[in-house]
Amino acid sequence: MVGVLIRMRWRVLRHSLRGKQAGLTVVGLLAGLVAAGVTLLAAVSDFDEPGVGTDVLAAVYLMWTVGWVFAPVLTSGGDETLRAEHFALLPLSPRQLAAGLLGAAFVGVPAVVTAVAFLGLVLHAGGPHTLVALVALPLQLIFVVLLSRVTIAALGAALRSRRGRDLGILLTALVGMSGFLVQLLVRAFGPALVSGDSPVLSTVLRSLPSGWGTVAVSSSWVLAVACLVGLAALNLLLLVVWGTLLARRNTRVSAVAGAVRKRAFGSRTRLGAVVNKELRTWVRDVRRRVALLSMLVVALITSFGPMLSGGDDGPEPFGGLTVVVFGALLAGNLYGMDGSSMWHTLVIPGAEVVDIRGRQLAWLMIVGPVTLLFAFLMPALGNPAAYPWVLGLTPALLGGGAGLVVVLSVFTAYAVPDQKASPFAAGSSPGLARGLTQIGITLLLAVAVLPVVAVVLAGELLDQPVLQWLGVPVGIALGVLFFWWWGGIAVRRLSTRGPELLAQVAKAA
Repeated sequence: MVGVLIRMRWRVLRHSLRGKQAGLTVVGLLAGLVAAGVTLLAAVSDFDEPGVGTDVLAAVYLMWTVGWVFAPVLTSGGDETLRAEHFALLPLSPRQLAAGLLGAAFVGVPAVVTAVAFLGLVLHAGGPHTLVALVALPLQLIFVVLLSRVTIAALGAALRSRRGRDLGILLTALVGMSGFLVQLLVRAFGPALVSGDSPVLSTVLRSLPSGWGTVAVSSSWVLAVACLVGLAALNLLLLVVWGTLLARRNTRVSAVAGAVRKRAFGSRTRLGAVVNKELRTWVRDVRRRVALLSMLVVALITSFGPMLSGGDDGPEPFGGLTVVVFGALLAGNLYGMDGSSMWHTLVIPGAEVVDIRGRQLAWLMIVGPVTLLFAFLMPALGNPAAYPWVLGLTPALLGGGAGLVVVLSVFTAYAVPDQKASPFAAGSSPGLARGLTQIGITLLLAVAVLPVVAVVLAGELLDQPVLQWLGVPVGIALGVLFFWWWGGIAVRRLSTRGPELLAQVAKAA
């Protein structure tokens, strides 16, 4: 079974290396080889203090492990070309399915460049420990791949379960902050690691599973055997856990599939019904929850990151504005998330106007409070003089974002996986043309706020506080204008090209 899935994955990969995908694969391969080259240099570097080389290599491999664990969450679930649901009807045990998917996971650029990086174990060992390195290398590679798969499966299961949603959101938020936290840790502990002045740090790096391979190739034979046995046992445990999660994924009914028994509040009008439906969908649809969570994580990083780093005059007062931009981009595929269910809108005469306006209002009700909270809070913590800028740009961007999200949804929609897929999986990509269109349309937000920038900047240059604060009503007027104007463009597009849009988003992803 393992060989069959490996051949399937190889066949899919070979046929996908065309056009844009081929270019992205080559770029990813080159970037990965550069990172692997740096790792190999760290493996052969000499340090003044004994044992520092082992600690440095263990720290580097910890970063590789962190990358394997967190990258799939931050990049839409990683590769899910072969999903567990595809084999649900086959007579396979969970362990067989997990083993087959594990083998297929090694077919691709990430596993190849990681294997090159782990060749540092062989270079660092030398002498008779080279034999140990040849055993440690595949065990360490299997460990990082399995840990990545178990993490994404566990987070997906948590977000798919009603009782585990809050835990899943918390874990995913920590994942989103991981890159920034790693940066802080490197700044704080890097000098102590290189100088060998922190025995506690050395012990921690060697005690973590990511450092067991490094310890095995640079220690006594007894400790080397213990590390290798530990890695093998841990890999077996992760394989069993992953098989269990895959079995639950294939058999458990998604929490969002339950029927809604309560009457929707505020749905006496057609517009109210659409708004209520959208708000409920944002709460219950796992994919939208992930998009919303990603938006909040980006806002937290851009707002509080520079403060924690000790930077002065940073962009933290404007951190709330990133909520609008990323909120529009991440929610710019509403009809793709709806899939074939959008036919309900198309068969009702005149429903396009109500549907577009309802989606705009619902998006504002979700993004608006968070953005306003950041807009009033962050300048007070960072630079109070930025209030005219922030309070002028916020309403303009909110109105423009509410129009942008529906424009993107009707012009650049694409199909996404069904509910049983990993909630982090984006499925089929928008494509090069749609991706460029998304970028171009998003640049309209920058054009939309130019009048606000001109008014506030003029007041600042002329030292006229009243003129600066005039940017706030200008921003409100622009927000209302772009909300109505861009929403009207989306209505006309949906009315004239609705069937084509339905055909696009109803395709299997």
